[in-house]
Formats: sequence, C-alpha cells, structure tokens
Amino acid sequence: MKKIGIIGKTGKQETIDIIRELAPWLREKGHEVYVDIENAALLNVEGTPRSQFPELVEMIIVIGGDGTMISVARLAAEKGIPILGVNVGGLGFLTAVSRDDVRKVLERVLVDDCQVEERIMLTACVLRHSECIAEFIVMNDVVVNKGALARIIDLETYVDNVYVSTFKADGLIVSTPTGSTAYALSAGGPILYPTINSIVIAPICPHTLTNRPIVLPDNVKVEIMLKSYNEDVFLTLDGQVGFSLRQNDIIEVRKSKHRSRLYVPCERDYFQIIRAKLRWGER
Repeated sequence: MKKIGIIGKTGKQETIDIIRELAPWLREKGHEVYVDIENAALLNVEGTPRSQFPELVEMIIVIGGDGTMISVARLAAEKGIPILGVNVGGLGFLTAVSRDDVRKVLERVLVDDCQVEERIMLTACVLRHSECIAEFIVMNDVVVNKGALARIIDLETYVDNVYVSTFKADGLIVSTPTGSTAYALSAGGPILYPTINSIVIAPICPHTLTNRPIVLPDNVKVEIMLKSYNEDVFLTLDGQVGFSLRQNDIIEVRKSKHRSRLYVPCERDYFQIIRAKLRWGER
C-alpha cells in the first residue's frame, strides 16, 4: 500500500498538528501522501481536491469526528477504499484511534496486521411522478422529517410492496447498523452490531405510542410516501445532505451495492466503546 490520502476536519488546529507530524513520517517510509486541499493550504504545501482521492489513493486516513468520517465514507464507497479514523472530534464511534496511538496503529495497518470491517450502506431515491429525481448513498441513515413549525406528517410505508403502516409522526428514520447508535438510538431504536445485515425503521415522536422501531433484513425495499400537504418536509441523508420533499413523493430505500470499509484497531473491543461512549453500566 503505497498511496495514502489524508483528509482532516477543517478549522481545527489539532488536525493541522497531526498532518504536520504524520505526512513526513509516512513519506520517510516510502509512501506517496496526498493531503486534502483545504488543510494543505494551511500547511503551505501542495494539496489535492477531495473529489480526486478515490482515483489516487489506496487508503484514506480521516482526522476528525464521526461527521468527517461519514462524509469520507460516502466519497470512498464506490472504489471500496479502506478508511482509518483518527478522533479529534467529540463522541468518536467511528474515529476510534486516538492521536497518541495513531503511529502505533498505522504501523500494523500498513503491514496488513489489522482487519478491514465492511459495513452496509443504503441508497435512497426520490421518486416524483414515477421518475427518480435524486439519488443518494448513505452510511448512517435516511430521514424524512418535518420542519420546526410544520404539523405532524403522514408517512405511508411499505416493505417489499407490502403495506406496513401510515406513520403519523414528526418523521421516520431508516438506519444502517452503523447509524443505529446515532439518530435512530435517540428515537428509541435498538443498537445493532455494526457488521450485522439488518436495517432499522424508527418513527420520530409518533402520534401512536405503539408505533415502535422495527428491525428488518437488509435485502428488503422500503418505500415511504409523503401523504401530507406540507411545504416544510425534508429528506436528510446522514445529517449532512438535505432535499425538499413534496406531497406524494416516494422515498425508495435499498441496501447499496457499495460498502464502507473501515480499518479496525487490532485491540478494539466494540463493547468497551459502547460502555465508554454511551456510559453503559454507570449508575
């Protein structure tokens, strides 16, 4: 593995400090190193647009929080490029490597001594008058939700063309196992082990309290039709990309043909991460 990309959260001094230390160290070991253009400008070195990374590199080191990690995962998915996350953000479910451990972990990654964990992703297509007018790939979740001042919305939902329910709620989440510890968890959904082949449908603040989250196999097609006339309803992808919806729009969600590929630190204990991040067992 000779060609390594580094993408970092912008506007954070710790990111710059890590890149300043890491890039020369990797070059000394004989690797070609590409730094994203935004952080390269702050280091006064040559940079590369993020959009070009999939064609140039064999792995990507992501320095930041889970938000940065998710955006890079979407970028890298089509080429199947593995990602290693270094945490300089907050919670850090995905960016599991600390700054102090990054060289030690990389030493093992670069000799193929750490496994690559593959996780399912989703594709979401917005159908308007039977035409797909927008398509997205997501790592965490597909969310239909109302704006701050909008009334409760009606979401007619089908799984493999079989009617499930018309959810009267603030919205609906379709989540991957990776996203099960994100927004879906706040909506009362279960935690799914990250490599399991399942998805979660979770209503947001449902009008009927018996409308609970449900776990489905990942090979189903989920269709959500917006039945309400409301100009303030949006499709949100991974909490980072938004799309305005109209009455009778259908959001079709399927498992993507692409998977995110994440380097797992060799001594990582997923349940220790759950205990640390979600404070399991504390009283």
